[in-house]
Amino acid sequence: MAVTFGDNQYGKAEVRLVRVTRSGDRHELKDVSVSTALRGDFVAAHLHGDNSHVVATDTQKNTVFAFAQQFGVGAIEDFALRLGRHFVDSFEWVTGAKVTIEEYDWDRIDVDGVPHEHAFSRADAGTRTTVATIEGSDAWVVSGVSNLVVLKTTGSEFAGFPRDRYTTLPEDRDRILATAITARWRYAQADGIDWDASFADVHRTLLASFARKHSLALQQSLYSMGEQVLLARPEVAEIKMSMPNKHHFLVDLAPFDLPNDREVYYAADRPYGLIEGTITRDDAPAPGPAWQSIPGFC
Repeated sequence: MAVTFGDNQYGKAEVRLVRVTRSGDRHELKDVSVSTALRGDFVAAHLHGDNSHVVATDTQKNTVFAFAQQFGVGAIEDFALRLGRHFVDSFEWVTGAKVTIEEYDWDRIDVDGVPHEHAFSRADAGTRTTVATIEGSDAWVVSGVSNLVVLKTTGSEFAGFPRDRYTTLPEDRDRILATAITARWRYAQADGIDWDASFADVHRTLLASFARKHSLALQQSLYSMGEQVLLARPEVAEIKMSMPNKHHFLVDLAPFDLPNDREVYYAADRPYGLIEGTITRDDAPAPGPAWQSIPGFC
């Protein structure tokens, strides 16, 4: 039997970085988690313990901190591309890099109607993400948002599904619809984009589409949301979404001689339906390795 060594990568995972930019009394805050992964000629390390081509993961961590000090963080897409290109350009045996970043947003604390200059509270509008992939001189960017929790108290139905001997779920013409959106979208190119403006508009479009669409199924909501993003943002080539159905069931209050006209619900934790899908432009460029090693989607 012959044994061969296949695809591999290594790096530093979840480097927690907080960058404070001080402009007099007013401070700006960037709070991110950065993971780096390098690909290339690392066969000798795996087969013989020869580390001559191993850029230490501690070095990768230090590079993250040093780049934050030297260049700032800025849009996480720019920071990821800068780091990835550095590793590929600096070591001839490193042929590819993947940099994954999560950003945790903070709001200024309001004091008597005035945003405080250097005090913040953690925002709760989902976690911004990006994955920059570098191979030689080529680059791909997949950005997104995770754990974007949304709910609407009406404007949602679920009916007309097939029934068999195991079906007990009643049809529902007016239900609560709730989910925690994980969305990732691939950009058609890796430069010339205002990343912050693009993210803000995609985020706004996802929320507005969820709110406006009278939903006959969570699947319909997912498609509508993705479609609206592609219509609004020409730089987005495709979008993938994963949306758990956070079920809310009416509580039976009849044993207590109490009515329940869609007022009191039990919010179920698990099990839950999980809806996933991809919406793509018909003229989208090939994805290349953009989605490689990004888990969690169909």
